[in-house]
Amino acid sequence: MVEQQVRIAARPETVFPFFTDPEKMTMWKGTWANLDPRPGGMYRVNVTGTAVARGEYLEINPVTRVVFTWGWEGRDSAVPPGSSTVEVTLTPDGDGTVVRLRHKGLSAEAGVEHTQGWTHCLGRLTETSEGRDPGPDPMVTSHP
Repeated sequence: MVEQQVRIAARPETVFPFFTDPEKMTMWKGTWANLDPRPGGMYRVNVTGTAVARGEYLEINPVTRVVFTWGWEGRDSAVPPGSSTVEVTLTPDGDGTVVRLRHKGLSAEAGVEHTQGWTHCLGRLTETSEGRDPGPDPMVTSHP
């Protein structure tokens, strides 16, 4: 399991849409996103320009919690779509928000890779949510 936490200097009302609005999602993660943020709705994000994460939303509690399944499209994926679950909890903390992310259902090897990916992405989420431009995503530009 991957478990990470960041504090963002923005209210939960500001941070939450970055997990449900396609335009806001691609400000911090991915080149495009197809999101239908309701239980049973699609979660599909081209994370690197070549690797597409797909799942479905399981739970949406506005400004406090988002849960969706996760996996990578492709026949040889070690983490196929729907095989793992990402839980994001947003907790008010003064004038900011503590974002806690738990990614369950991963093998040890996949956990290492996803830890690196989520660390990278949560850093970009922090920048974007706080109103700064994180610049070009090296995860995208480093892939063909």
